[in-house]
Amino acid sequence: MSHDDEHGFGDRMDRVGGSGQTRTRLPEAPGGDVYGGARRPVRNSRGMAAVVGVVALLIAAIAFANRGGGDDTAATEGAGTKRAESGPTAATGVKPVEGKNGTIASGFARNEQGAQSAAANYAVALGSDGMFNTSRRHKIVQTIADPSALSRLQAGFDADYSPSFLAQIGLSAVGGAPTGSTFVSRTIPAGTKVQNYSSGSAKVDVWCAGLFGLTGDKSTKPVTSGWFTVTVQLKWVGSDWKVLDTSQKEGPTPVTGDNAVSGSDEISGAVNEFGGFTYAR
Repeated sequence: MSHDDEHGFGDRMDRVGGSGQTRTRLPEAPGGDVYGGARRPVRNSRGMAAVVGVVALLIAAIAFANRGGGDDTAATEGAGTKRAESGPTAATGVKPVEGKNGTIASGFARNEQGAQSAAANYAVALGSDGMFNTSRRHKIVQTIADPSALSRLQAGFDADYSPSFLAQIGLSAVGGAPTGSTFVSRTIPAGTKVQNYSSGSAKVDVWCAGLFGLTGDKSTKPVTSGWFTVTVQLKWVGSDWKVLDTSQKEGPTPVTGDNAVSGSDEISGAVNEFGGFTYAR
């Protein structure tokens, strides 16, 4: 694996075994300080659309308030039920699994939904900061890997997270951040798609957003965001889904919003105050 991209992160997003690379540039403030509070210019067309949208909503609200007759409560509940049932982006799934192997969920159902849940949770684990520490990485891989693939996966990940790569991204040999900095590496699943499925094997795509970098006013590797798709090949082993292989590619990537870039202290605070999820889907 090559770790020599222009930000000095290397192919960080390839650590789950893929060939893709995800990089998102932060807006640059005058002088090149990405933490300077730079903000993308607001597009006039978007502002006009927002005004038109607000006016339309006000007209609709007034019309609804002036409707006569009928039970308003029943009408509201009925409308809400209809929206919930027809929402194309609504979350799906049954009650989450109750089992855990350490911090990683386990005991997934032997069906398509169970395979999707397993793939999403394994993508989260493989995209965590634990992968940058040898002992934690070995524990993660041993937890999720199919026994027949364990040695191959372990060797591949150990090569990816070499001491030279860790030094290149500003970490110590054991994956520690410099004094005064916080290392951030999180993968957040946005959705899953089954490529193929049988009772004994499955191949699932997991569309993800990711956070990666170092907080700190003097950091040359600031926390950036990116979008990528992790493909997880699974095998049913005993009573659970296990990983045979993984790969990764960039995107699909949405248009970046007009949010102002947060300062290093705010990012560091959010990372420490908002715990990551241990169960997806």
